[in-house]
Amino acid sequence: MPEETTSGRDRMDALPAAVLAFSAGLELETTLHRIVTAAAGLIGARCGALTLLDEDGRTTGFAATGVDDATSRRLPPMPAVLDLPLVVRGAVLGRLCLGGERPFTADDERAIVALAAAAGIAVDNARLYEESRSRQRWLEATGEISAELLGGTDVHTVLRLVASRAAELTGAVDALIALPVPPAEALVVTVCAGPDAEELTGRRIPLDGSTSGAVLRDHVPRSVPNLAYGLGADLGPALAVRLRSGESTAGVLLAIRASGAPGFDEHELQLVSAFADQAALALRDAESQATRRELDVAVDRDRIARDLHDHVIQRLFAVGMGIEGTRRRTDSPAVTARLTRHIDQLQDVIEEIRSAIFALHSRPGAGRGLRARLQNAITDGCADSAIHTTVRLSGAFDRVPAGLAEHAEAVVREAVSNVLRHARAAELAVTVSLDEELVVEVSDTGIGMPEAVARSGLRNLAQRAAEAGGSLRLECPADGGTCLRWTVPVP
Repeated sequence: MPEETTSGRDRMDALPAAVLAFSAGLELETTLHRIVTAAAGLIGARCGALTLLDEDGRTTGFAATGVDDATSRRLPPMPAVLDLPLVVRGAVLGRLCLGGERPFTADDERAIVALAAAAGIAVDNARLYEESRSRQRWLEATGEISAELLGGTDVHTVLRLVASRAAELTGAVDALIALPVPPAEALVVTVCAGPDAEELTGRRIPLDGSTSGAVLRDHVPRSVPNLAYGLGADLGPALAVRLRSGESTAGVLLAIRASGAPGFDEHELQLVSAFADQAALALRDAESQATRRELDVAVDRDRIARDLHDHVIQRLFAVGMGIEGTRRRTDSPAVTARLTRHIDQLQDVIEEIRSAIFALHSRPGAGRGLRARLQNAITDGCADSAIHTTVRLSGAFDRVPAGLAEHAEAVVREAVSNVLRHARAAELAVTVSLDEELVVEVSDTGIGMPEAVARSGLRNLAQRAAEAGGSLRLECPADGGTCLRWTVPVP
């Protein structure tokens, strides 16, 4: 029997074992290495390479054997080369290339053709398995984001999680979210996950002439070899999809691989687009739930405020009127004085409840409104003083314009500071009321304010009143102390 025929039979006898060697697993990278190793061993090739291709002919995977540089995508020059495609259902999945020191025979080629047919099926199965696992990981990431939002995590933290998971699942070196800024001519990188986060966060991306701008405008996701507008880092292929983070705010999710890395394929583009859509839906649901919670809180606050006004204050008024009637019927000066103090204390309580009612009617989350700022100004000024301080705040301060609120806070801080530095007072009273006018009244029981201090210290307060169309008045009662009254109209 001729030697070539015997060799051909040996090849075909060894073929089942070679096919079995790469058909046992479903890990794509492992399968590629097993195929090229089995193919080279089957026909005694010196080296081999298997290149996995997508529908557009771009390389999506690579494995080699017998090559010194494992990262090389080319075989070294060889006397004999055998190159054939891996075809499944009419589609080319990749190419198998083998190199040898001697010419390959027809039996070698027949054996490799048979092996390539089985290898194509093995690669297709491994790729389908890889895609299934990838979908599962993306679904788990989406579920994690939804759970964080339902748990009350703030949106910015969740956006960082979105970027982090996008980088992790796409094999990107950096993933970032860019949101538009007024006047809607640019995007700003709001969050970034990756080693270039510090460099990229805060970078501006123009809408015109950028990949992100194009995605934002036409809503079509893109996979590009390089960003149209560079971000200043050594970055390579990028994937950009639109991310809608609210009813009126749209942004872009970018995943960027290192320079020289393979580009994103169509399957990855679809997965990231679906992930961005699901993340955006979770963000909108969280915003809707937050709005509903705020509405529930507002309803409860209104109910509490109504009960305080309709019941508690009315009962306190009744108690005060009863004490007032008792005071008028007594002839004892000591009892009269004591009842008068109780009436004043009741009035203070009523004013405090009214302040609480106004605070309950204010917008939820308005903790840095004028009421809080005035209280903080008084607290800060008196923190290191033993002076006895009485504070009365009444009115719907939320309707005070921002500029006027700045004036009022400055007046309170300056007036309290003047009392503490110059008056030597034991008692300080601060009353701020709002009706048709905003009135700030600061009085003390001290020795009065020196004339030089009064001129210099009150000049700014008078100027603030004049700017707002109001007035400043300083009084020194005969029994001592000082009373400052700052009044401005409220539009």
